[in-house]
Amino acid sequence: MAEVKSGDTVAIHYTGTLLDGTTFDSSEGRDPLEFEVGSGHIIPGLDTALPGMALGDKKTVKIACADAYGPLNPEMRQAVPREGIPADIPLEVGTTLQMQTPDGQALPVMVVELDDATVTLDANHPLAGKDLQFDIELVKIA
Repeated sequence: MAEVKSGDTVAIHYTGTLLDGTTFDSSEGRDPLEFEVGSGHIIPGLDTALPGMALGDKKTVKIACADAYGPLNPEMRQAVPREGIPADIPLEVGTTLQMQTPDGQALPVMVVELDDATVTLDANHPLAGKDLQFDIELVKIA
């Protein structure tokens, strides 16, 4: 039976949870996730768990934050003057906004603190700093 190796295109069904059991993503009810192993299109800890798996194999993988979305980067959190944000944009803690980087790329940021003078925005990935667990099932090797 064929085993997954780097460079193979695979499809997996998965459920991603935090270590407390909270589900943050799942392919349940959707098409499986398809990608090339070793291409860097998924988080490193999940990518390295696939080689050696055979079609139909299932496994649970625990991934440290360093091999997932990385540690929280305090430099990705910034307080900006409240008047620098257009008045028609609703501001509440937890709101996701789009900012633009100097080179024109869209950057999602989350409002994490508010006061009368400033809005603190966080550009870290929502799963940065978190250890993750994935239940995966290999459904295709091409």
